[in-house]
Amino acid sequence: MELHDVWFVLIAVLWIGYFFLEGFDFGVGILTKLLARDRAEKRVLINTIGPVWDGNEVWLLTAGGATFAAFPEWYATLFSGFYLPLLIILVSLIVRGVAFEYRAKRPEENWQRNWETAIFWTSLIPAFLWGVAFGNIVRGVKIDQNFEYVGNFWDLLNPYALLGGLVTLTLFTFHGTVFVGLKTVGDIRERARKLALQLGLATAGLALIFLLWTQVENGDGTSLVALVVAVAALVAALVAVNGGREGWAFMLSGLTIVAAVAMLFLTLFPNVMPSSLNEDWSLTVTNASSSPYTLKIMTWCAGIATPIVLLYQSWTYWVFRKRIGTQHIAADVAH
Repeated sequence: MELHDVWFVLIAVLWIGYFFLEGFDFGVGILTKLLARDRAEKRVLINTIGPVWDGNEVWLLTAGGATFAAFPEWYATLFSGFYLPLLIILVSLIVRGVAFEYRAKRPEENWQRNWETAIFWTSLIPAFLWGVAFGNIVRGVKIDQNFEYVGNFWDLLNPYALLGGLVTLTLFTFHGTVFVGLKTVGDIRERARKLALQLGLATAGLALIFLLWTQVENGDGTSLVALVVAVAALVAALVAVNGGREGWAFMLSGLTIVAAVAMLFLTLFPNVMPSSLNEDWSLTVTNASSSPYTLKIMTWCAGIATPIVLLYQSWTYWVFRKRIGTQHIAADVAH
């Protein structure tokens, strides 16, 4: 296996890790409107992801940086062609981080309500747009012989990509609902379980259509295996939710995300960004990659830094592993 193939796999792993981790905290942000009944419950939801949300976003920064260094042609075409949706995602993530930090800085109800609304929308918008973006990457976009995107914003809003956005939106929300059930106690935990069952059924229907569409258009034997794993894991997650096994349900909903995103990358390889105008104009792991020397240096750096990051993030999750409820929210911040 060549180094550019290795880095394609590593970038796929980074995106999988990002969607697994950021997926549930996007879901929790959306649930501040769908599940929480009062200010104290909203605070509980925010506290479940408070210690980890910023660490989850490190995976996005690493995936973007690795793409820039390992496949500069891919990075340039992607960020120029998808400029507007990626800008919207970036602004949403910035506002979302500010909202988490500033919501409780002042006691006024309007102040806190406005930041809570910001958390909801800046969780929902990226959850949807990431699916649209990856749907377009897999489907193929208008790339010319110079490897430049020559389409427009409206070309990105095609039925396949929009369905992909609905899948990521519902799947991340389901993943977040299962996480809330795992991390909370009391009435909110029981309501999260009931909502997870409803969301899971909707997610299963949308995901099955999207993954089958992907398989028919671009799939092979390996992508079919990933499809089966994704669907089986989602069904098993629903069974675990119904049985009150939140730990198993969370791991299985996470496995659904892992298998579904892996399927997208399997159908993509050896392309990194197919051209819908001419197959010969597609960006591949070969024509979009950096020099072998650059990839070699990157491999050494990744081998040293990655274990440290994984150990630190695992430690963070272990420290903040306990369940919380409204009884753990101080009266002066429950408003």
